[in-house]
Amino acid sequence: MPTEAGTDEGDPGTGAPAARRPRPRRLLTSSTTRAEKARAVRGLGAFGGLAGLLVALMLLPTACTAGVGARDAAGWFESEPDGLTTSGVPQRSKILAADGSTLATFFYQNRVDVPFKKIAPVLRQAVLAIEDSRFYEHGAIDAQGTLRALASNLSNGQVTQGGSGITQQYVKNLLLTQADTDVERQEAREVSAARKIRELKYAVALEKRFTKDEILRRYLNIAYYGDGAYGVEAASRHYFSKHASELTLPEAALLAGVVRYPYAYDPIRHPAAARQRRDTVLTRMAELGWLDQARAAEAKRAPVKLDVDNVHSGCVTSDAPFFCDYVQREILTDQVFGKTAEDREKLLKRGGLTIRTTLDRRAQKAAQRAVDRHVPPKNSAHKAAAEAMVQPGTGEIKAMVVDRELGPDRDRGRTWINFAADASHGSSIGMQAGSTFKAFTLAAALDEGMPFGTRMMAPRSYTPVGYRNCDGDRVGDPSASLRNSADGEGGKQFSIVTGTHHSVNTFFLALEKKVGLCDTVKMAERLGMKQANGKPLEEYPSFTLGFNPVSPLRLAAAYAAFGARGRYCEPIAIREIRAASGRRLKVPGRHCEQAMDEGVADAVNYVLRGVLTKGTARGMGLGRDAAGKTGTVDDFSAAWFAGYTPDLAAAVWVGDPRGGYKHPMGNLCMDGRCYGSVFGATIPAPIWRQSMLGALSRTDPGSFHRPPSRFFSRGSGEERARVPDVRGMKPSEAVARLRAAGFKARIGAPVASRRFPKGTVAGMSPASAEPGDTITLYVSKGAGRRPGGQRRGGGLPTVPPVTPTPEPDGPARQAPA
Repeated sequence: MPTEAGTDEGDPGTGAPAARRPRPRRLLTSSTTRAEKARAVRGLGAFGGLAGLLVALMLLPTACTAGVGARDAAGWFESEPDGLTTSGVPQRSKILAADGSTLATFFYQNRVDVPFKKIAPVLRQAVLAIEDSRFYEHGAIDAQGTLRALASNLSNGQVTQGGSGITQQYVKNLLLTQADTDVERQEAREVSAARKIRELKYAVALEKRFTKDEILRRYLNIAYYGDGAYGVEAASRHYFSKHASELTLPEAALLAGVVRYPYAYDPIRHPAAARQRRDTVLTRMAELGWLDQARAAEAKRAPVKLDVDNVHSGCVTSDAPFFCDYVQREILTDQVFGKTAEDREKLLKRGGLTIRTTLDRRAQKAAQRAVDRHVPPKNSAHKAAAEAMVQPGTGEIKAMVVDRELGPDRDRGRTWINFAADASHGSSIGMQAGSTFKAFTLAAALDEGMPFGTRMMAPRSYTPVGYRNCDGDRVGDPSASLRNSADGEGGKQFSIVTGTHHSVNTFFLALEKKVGLCDTVKMAERLGMKQANGKPLEEYPSFTLGFNPVSPLRLAAAYAAFGARGRYCEPIAIREIRAASGRRLKVPGRHCEQAMDEGVADAVNYVLRGVLTKGTARGMGLGRDAAGKTGTVDDFSAAWFAGYTPDLAAAVWVGDPRGGYKHPMGNLCMDGRCYGSVFGATIPAPIWRQSMLGALSRTDPGSFHRPPSRFFSRGSGEERARVPDVRGMKPSEAVARLRAAGFKARIGAPVASRRFPKGTVAGMSPASAEPGDTITLYVSKGAGRRPGGQRRGGGLPTVPPVTPTPEPDGPARQAPA
């Protein structure tokens, strides 16, 4: 963009000529060499020739009134030029969080277009005073100003005044701004009669099309003010951290003075020159009578006070860098935002977009704190962690964090790879998910109607044969022997509930075979799962053990469907995009579907909530309804936890970016703390718990629904436990003892007992039960009597001692004594 308002010289990027002369430099002095004088004379001659041409052009439309050729020339000059457009001025785009706060800014040129009324009147006056004081009096071409500038420049032997008015300067800036190629930029900068004629023709057309106020507004919004600031709003924010409507007189005069030589008068690099130029503007305003002398003098005494606000383009400096990068990639890769990659990049970096996203600031901060606390960015073990949070029922991404800064991998603690997202949105190839995939086998089994009490043998080792993929092909390896990973389980029966709580590998291999490998895979696919590289899930018996590489975001979205009672929604990050004009643009829509019956999802929730209370992640509850599943990959190469409430779901991965199998976590020590072997409950689950507590701190707890009764047809599926013997206790004491042990209690009909005193518990049923079952208590009413009023056995208790007697298909019953 041109840097000198009154001449055709200067480079907008560097302001090179302005850097060499912050004030006009005399061309001919006593020390000037003969060669320099000759070049100067030739230069002034050329300027004079060009000025003569301009004068002729100015006079052409009105003076040449005789002859057909003159009329044609005048008509050509005043006609609307081909290809004239005032669109395409680059404006910066903003990515906003859900609360409207700014996450990042994107731009080729840091510019914020503002309406005329949001530009302080004192700034408009200051610019007009120093650049084109007769702007509202002349047309597109200021003949008086051009002649005055020509006379001044020739008489002084130096360029002291420019002949271009505001309209011509706007045209010059507009043509340079719209140039897409080096050739176009060179043509827009060249000092030639052809370029000047073209600009004048455009200026005449614009004066017909727009009002003077609109032309001035456009000029103020397009001009370069140095240090990367384009337009008065961006310049005002950059130098003074305020809006252009809030500028004071000294501030306005400073910005007005910068325009001619943005580098030389840059108040950051050259404060003395900037102040002198500001005072020149104030003097000119006073000379024109737009400002009284006293006020001008007062403004000149004011020091130059800057409050610099540097705006960076891109996601690197964002406080949600990986989410920001996800949004950026969404726009740059989805054809809904443009047919070509070039079109999409232009839209983002030039379009002045306002991009409203789904990110929740509280959730983002909570997740980042949790991840950084447990896996610091520059930890001694070189491990990494990532987490994604998704809202059930909407698919909205609420948080996305990596324990790194966004940047080149060669710098420790930085990475360009978004480990929380798929390759299409973060370059990650994904990580094996481990036992978190068992949830899909569980869901498939419940979807086929298997009750919680369904029990299967879990051998100590398992040979994966007898499986078929979705093409009907046999898959499996008869020579393989799959075992349970370091949990000591196996060699006994488990129910669907207890097998899940203990995450028994061989149980789930057997369950997957019973359900069908294809049905398990299809359940995962209905919940949005695919490999992080975008390819379909691979189908082998160890599918349920999580060998497919996936992203935390995909896994969080899948688990969110459980919390939403089976409603799966594709994860989304963008709610709305508006163009600079305020027009809403098309964005990728929400895609939700009922992936499973609500009752089946309720059953999944019933089983998975036990993982947090009595399973592999016990102790990681949230104090509200929550469920989840741990995941530990072979040889401790990675660890996961995925969990959810009805309000929020999250998945956490911890591993080594250098390669999990090459750098396993079998005996991890990190920053002075040793963990031993890292399971899903060791580091990922605590990260999940801390982040969820923070994210949900101001959200009322939601509740899971009770599963349909058909899933309890074979009991609750819980492990049976010995019921505490409460005989001989008072009923209130007995009830309290049973409740403390996890059972419910009720009082049955009173019974005669010679062993237990009247009013105490004499019997209970059953003697063993699943936690949560109801125990019936039988209270003693004392010893019974024979007919005729005599006690049995000569007045002594004769009721024989009783032992637990088994009930058909049920636990033993403790009969009253």
